[in-house]
Amino acid sequence: MQRSEYDAYDAYDAYDAYDGHTGYAKDDAGDRRPGGARRTEEPPYGWRAPFTSYFYREVGFALTGLPVAVLGFTVAVTMFSLGLGTFVTVLGLPVLAALTTTARGFGRLERARVRGLLALDVPGPAPVRPSRPGFWAAITARLADAAGWKAVLHQVVMLPWAILSMTLSLVFLCVGWTLALYPVYHWVFPRYTDWPGYRVFDYTDGSGVQHVYYVESPLQIAGVCLIGLFFVFVTPQLVRGLTNVNRLAARGLLGR
Repeated sequence: MQRSEYDAYDAYDAYDAYDGHTGYAKDDAGDRRPGGARRTEEPPYGWRAPFTSYFYREVGFALTGLPVAVLGFTVAVTMFSLGLGTFVTVLGLPVLAALTTTARGFGRLERARVRGLLALDVPGPAPVRPSRPGFWAAITARLADAAGWKAVLHQVVMLPWAILSMTLSLVFLCVGWTLALYPVYHWVFPRYTDWPGYRVFDYTDGSGVQHVYYVESPLQIAGVCLIGLFFVFVTPQLVRGLTNVNRLAARGLLGR
C-alpha cells in the first residue's frame, strides 16, 4: 500500500522532527501540510549573533512578554473563577464562553508577537462555528472550543516562564555589555572619584583589617573585558533557548 507524504511526515518521532538548536521543526522550510507553522528567517550563528537584529528581536520578545503574560494570566484566572463561581446559575456559562473567546484574542496577539519577533509564522486555529443558530448554540460552541481552552492554558502556564525569560535575558545582556565595555569607561573612576578603578568590594574583617579590591591594572581591565565578552556571546544562545520554549508553546497551544 502506497503511503502519502503526510503519513511519511507522521512517521517522524518527536526527537527527529525537532531541532533544539533553532527551536523549529527540522522540516518547517518544506512543510507541505495545510496550516503548518513555518519559519520566516534563518537564525544567525557564531560571532555575528550578538550584533544582529534577529537577536535583539528575541530579547525584545522576552522583555515585552512579561506584561502581556501578566495581563493574560489575570484575565484568565479572573474569568475562570467568576465562571466557576456562577456555574450553578445560568450566568456562569456565558462567562466561561467569553473566557475562551478572550483567550483566542490573546492567542492571536501572541502569534503576532511570535511572527514578528521570533520569525515563526503559526497559523491560527479554525474559527468556532455553531452547529445551529441561536444564542445558546453559540455559547455551547464556545464552551466546546478546544482551541480556546488551549489558549487559556497558554495564558496560565506561560506566566512563570515569562518572568524567568525576562529576568535572565535582561541580566545577561546588561552584565555582558557592562563588563565588555569596561575599558571604554574605566577612566571615569580615577578622574571623577577617589577610586583608582571600579571597586569590586570593600569590607573590614573581624580583626579590623580593611580589604579593598579595585579593577585598575591593564591585566585586570583585560580580564573584566574578557568575562564580559563571554557573557555577550553566550547571551544569544541563552535567549534562543528561552524563546524556543515560546515557539513550541505557540505551535502546540495556539496553532492548528
